[in-house]
Amino acid sequence: MILGILIFIFGLLVTVGLHELGHLLPAKKFGVKVPQYFIGFGPTLWSRTVNGTEYGIKAILLGGYVSLAGMLAPAKAGTKTTNADGSLTPAEEARRESAAELEPGEEHRAFWKLPAHKKLVVMFGGPFVNLLLAIVCLGIVFSFIGVPVPSSTISRVAMCTNGVESCDIAEQSPAYRAGIQPGDTVLRWGDTAVTNWDELYKAIGTSGIRPYDVELLRSGRKLTLSVTPVVKAQNQSGQHSTSAQEQSSRPFVGISPQIVKERRSLSELPQRTADLAWQTAKIVVALPVKLWQTGRSLFTGESRDPQGVVGIVGIADLAGSITATDNKSYGFADRLGDMLMLMGSLNMSLFIFNMIPLLPLDGGHILGALIEGVRRRIARVRGKPDPGAFDTARLLPLSNIVIVFFVGMTLLLVVADIVNPIR
Repeated sequence: MILGILIFIFGLLVTVGLHELGHLLPAKKFGVKVPQYFIGFGPTLWSRTVNGTEYGIKAILLGGYVSLAGMLAPAKAGTKTTNADGSLTPAEEARRESAAELEPGEEHRAFWKLPAHKKLVVMFGGPFVNLLLAIVCLGIVFSFIGVPVPSSTISRVAMCTNGVESCDIAEQSPAYRAGIQPGDTVLRWGDTAVTNWDELYKAIGTSGIRPYDVELLRSGRKLTLSVTPVVKAQNQSGQHSTSAQEQSSRPFVGISPQIVKERRSLSELPQRTADLAWQTAKIVVALPVKLWQTGRSLFTGESRDPQGVVGIVGIADLAGSITATDNKSYGFADRLGDMLMLMGSLNMSLFIFNMIPLLPLDGGHILGALIEGVRRRIARVRGKPDPGAFDTARLLPLSNIVIVFFVGMTLLLVVADIVNPIR
């Protein structure tokens, strides 16, 4: 258990470090001053300054950051910068704090002075690294380790049509009655040759209620058995029906597939990546509802939705279970594949989450750069003066709300994962 958690923490730190590196490298390339690059938060454990940037590790290893000098543009003429009592507005305070990171003569190294397309490169660099890491993890699993798929080899034969081991109140299943055994590989169902579970499942589904010659491979020898499917109210052929009507009319045999690792072509990777991104995006869109359900479960004691969201504690627990599972059939390759899939899903989540167009997320800065670029292009086409950099400081009130939401979400999920974890 501990090993899996440690592996996850290491993977998380690598993910965070590379994400921030995705911001740092293009920023330095474009001449932006980068005062700090840190893994973690809180008290500094170690740091070293190289070429004007302080690199280091902090005590709380739950994230990281890179500071870019001059993130916020100065207030434009006519912008309110003081309150009625003469104190600075929060936006103006933030602007001045941002400018304070620049020494005299370094004004040209401010981030806000970059053209819009370079701002996009810098701010998209972090999420792009997460996307690349997700693709790499998925690619390794799909093409080198293999993904679990049901095969045409039988892992279990139901003794009875009702799924129990005693047939006192139900008749024997067609497969058991015909003599099919675990370990048999189905080669042909009637006139249909099958090479995988999907083909076998489809062949059974289109069968009538009559005897079928089923060709099997058992211990290296071929044999043919006669199997007569029956109609069962709820199919146990290994896949869920889409409707009650389909369940009630589907032929039932009583076999379950053996799960095997199957390597896939890299040509499938773009579609697999897109599928993961789409599924992750749907979860992010439904996040407020999911969080409400999670919070409600804390007070009602009801079980959490297995498809609900989990926090850092829940993910670490899942990583721990990957290494702690005591199952001889669950080997090193299986554990490695599941750990890589976990890290791939985590990186895809970070990519999608960071692309939300709200400050202080990267997506908020990307949106600001896009607005700036569009405004400047329109002004240039119309022959009007350059409108200048987009004033992201004006969005700070919204940014504070987003921060409060994220902190609350993190605390809620930590408590939920400890008190009422997903089972």
